[in-house]
Amino acid sequence: MKLALTAVLALLVATPAFADKPPEPPKLLPADSVTQHKLTINGKTLAYTATAGTLELRDEKGEPAATVFYVAYKLNGADPAHRPVTFFFNGGPGAGSAFLHLGAAGPEVLDFPDGHETDGAHATLRDNPNTWLAFTDEVFIDPVGTGYSRPAKVEEAPRLFWGVEQDARSLAKVISLWIGKNGRAVSPKYLAGESYGGIRSIKVATALAHDQAILLNGITMVSPLIDTQYFFTDDPLTYALTIPTLASAAAERAGKFTPDVADKAYHYALGEYLQTVVAPPLEGQAAEAFYHKLADMTGVPEWAVRKERGLISPQAHDVRSQNGRLYSLYEFSLSVADPFPEGEDNSDSPDPLLEGYGRAYGNAFAGYAANGLGFKTEETYRLLDDTVNEKWNWHEHGDGPSPTNGSDDLRRLLALNPSLHVLIAHGYFDTVCPFAATRFIVEHFPVGRDRVILKDYPGGHMLYTRPASRAALAADVERMYESN
Repeated sequence: MKLALTAVLALLVATPAFADKPPEPPKLLPADSVTQHKLTINGKTLAYTATAGTLELRDEKGEPAATVFYVAYKLNGADPAHRPVTFFFNGGPGAGSAFLHLGAAGPEVLDFPDGHETDGAHATLRDNPNTWLAFTDEVFIDPVGTGYSRPAKVEEAPRLFWGVEQDARSLAKVISLWIGKNGRAVSPKYLAGESYGGIRSIKVATALAHDQAILLNGITMVSPLIDTQYFFTDDPLTYALTIPTLASAAAERAGKFTPDVADKAYHYALGEYLQTVVAPPLEGQAAEAFYHKLADMTGVPEWAVRKERGLISPQAHDVRSQNGRLYSLYEFSLSVADPFPEGEDNSDSPDPLLEGYGRAYGNAFAGYAANGLGFKTEETYRLLDDTVNEKWNWHEHGDGPSPTNGSDDLRRLLALNPSLHVLIAHGYFDTVCPFAATRFIVEHFPVGRDRVILKDYPGGHMLYTRPASRAALAADVERMYESN
């Protein structure tokens, strides 16, 4: 089974010269667009070349399998031997790269109105004073089925691309193709991934080394999912690792947040809290004292804490909806008016970020690609594609263990590549990928722990929507590059 799957995933560069070669599918996307730009930040002018284009992947028969869209920024006049290049992708699975592109690292950034951070209708693009282009060339990639990247045959996409292993191998091939096309074999190479992009960056790094013989200098993960066992399971440890985020968000809403709040909540969650919830249920005054302390720390109503016996799920409407406000799972300090304050099934409550202002990145990128980069197409930019997400194969090697695990592969990467450095960034107020889960994982690494930098910032899953956190993230990444 494994050998057969590996053969299927061996995406080729050239088409074999078959006499009866099938006709090429119609081109849905325009030719590559190359444009010249200048950006001035902190008194320094960056002259750079932008390429909005596509790369083709082929299947095991040499037939077209997918057209992969990317945007690359290269600083003019830089020495490729010393100029790093960073490959970016988001997560989902099913998300295009517009979030990191226009949110954090690209030369243009989407800003939301001061005091109205949930107003995506009035978000505006402007020069990004914190662009990573100041210290690295950039290549933003839309995985197949997202953004402008399209499979040649939709019915074949789940088999070839929509799974942990297929995705990693195909993206590693895309990176290898871009490196070869642009003569960047000698450049320092980095990955940057957000959310599921955490697992994706680890798996792509593994595929790059194994399939393409490309070793990396570093990886940056933003709000990463690393081990699904701490996110998708009904387990006391999973609940414990969410407590520090709830406590941090409650302090932020009260205007009292400091990093010390998060640290104290982390030690409480893995100490007294975890010891309490794994023991037989408390009764009487001991139970009331426990529920009162937990409610006071997290800001969750005490009656809701008592109802769940201290196992607080942020997804529960009783937890997310407070005083007529609905809080975002992606940034629990941020809320909108609850459309169903009287109660709603947990899965039916819309998220203020994911289904609200975060959608602004899709339209903003489509306009930017057409008007700023000269890449004009009638295709829809798929910011978040539910079909990809729903059909995603979380098993590895076809029928391997599920949920998938990224930390084991990261341990191997750190052990085998002594030059690899990793920076992991989290927002304190993110309950989807809580910072405590990553801290717990990394604290148990037996090797390479000194080359993994953990950084937490005020903000949520998309911590870069806060200008101060975006600037701090860029500075921390640049320091990591300089030290490597």
